[in-house]
Amino acid sequence: MRDRSSTEESAISVGRSTMARRAAIGSAVGSALEWLDFTAYGAVSATVLPRLFFPTLDANTAILASFATFGVGFCARPAGGIVFGLLGDRVGRKNVLLVTFALMGVSSMLIGLMPPYSSIGIWAPALIVLLRFVQGFALGGESTGAQLFAMEHAPAGRRGLYGSFVNMAAPASQVLANGMLVAISSVLDDRAFLQFGWRIPFLMSVLLILLGLYLRSRVSETPAFEALKARQVEVAGSAVGKPKVRVRDHWRTILRLLIFWGGPASCYYVVTVFSITFIVKHGLLSTRATFLCLMSASVVAVGTTILGGAATDRFGRKPPLIVASIVMLVTSCLYFRLLETGSVVLTIVAMSLFAGSIQAQSGILPSFFSEQFPTSARYAGSALAYTGANLLFASPTPFVAAWVTQRSEGSTAGVTAICVGLVSASLLALMISPETRFVDVDAPE
Repeated sequence: MRDRSSTEESAISVGRSTMARRAAIGSAVGSALEWLDFTAYGAVSATVLPRLFFPTLDANTAILASFATFGVGFCARPAGGIVFGLLGDRVGRKNVLLVTFALMGVSSMLIGLMPPYSSIGIWAPALIVLLRFVQGFALGGESTGAQLFAMEHAPAGRRGLYGSFVNMAAPASQVLANGMLVAISSVLDDRAFLQFGWRIPFLMSVLLILLGLYLRSRVSETPAFEALKARQVEVAGSAVGKPKVRVRDHWRTILRLLIFWGGPASCYYVVTVFSITFIVKHGLLSTRATFLCLMSASVVAVGTTILGGAATDRFGRKPPLIVASIVMLVTSCLYFRLLETGSVVLTIVAMSLFAGSIQAQSGILPSFFSEQFPTSARYAGSALAYTGANLLFASPTPFVAAWVTQRSEGSTAGVTAICVGLVSASLLALMISPETRFVDVDAPE
């Protein structure tokens, strides 16, 4: 009997380990594919969209208008986070993630098919704004859901590492998106790139949808959610799959996490979006060299994402977060001075330090956020904090940075001050947060 019991337990352990790896890989690949389209939009919003969809505006105003459409995606993310978060806490993580992936793919494909202003007039920017909203709505549910899906499947002592695989998607998408744009712009001349070359990453969404849906369909629902359903049937007699959501009871935690993530979220788009416009507009580097610098920094950021998540399984969540925050604070003071040298090497160093320190925190975020909430409010609570920070801080960043720089006649002192202020507030919110490394995410509520 003991041998049989031991064999059964071993089989269950192996099965869960296999499912955990599938969940981590499926979530990471799926998120990377979704972020690819979202990131590609950020790159073309700084270079292509002002000319194709806002040709009646002067150059400065067109850039501001293009960055405003970029921000629309972030405005939609809290709505997606709320809707899909509540659904994810009711019907499960897996079903919601299949819907968000399909929604992102369809909207991205339609962006790639969108005629320019010269063909359909005002409908072009209007439809771009609508599709950007849908992109953000889908990503609002996807970003948190994928993190939870990997983290809730992960072994207790490796939640930090497994969760970091998902947030590796953002820098990986920078490498893929900018790599594709560099390759396409190298093959095509400027006219051909403007006409159809920029559309290729978006049109590839058809293939990405099929791959993402296949990967996610092979993973079961998370053990934490299955345990929650079983407990509700046993204790309260409630309907299966209809958990009691108590998000309002955790508003202080949501607010604290929102402030914490505000600094990294905002600074990330200073590096990946505003920097492109700043460097190219001031003639510091060519467009191609700028994309290559950002790609190099993103490769570094992929590594620091995994490093951050792995470090938390050994040292706890807060110590690595504090170290990364301090590096980010120091870098924010020096960032634009390094860019203004016009040196490719120093630009790569600056972008790598900034993006690397941000992504080290991003690798820790899935475990750190999810461990602050019970299972029945984990999806919605984490989504509100994460997407709320992106709405309030990240979404206006490219627009505000461009406006402040224009108003100060090219000076970056104002943007630097904003970054330093946000990172300082983030560090303060982190210092007052509890350590959550040993929280049992499957514990009864």
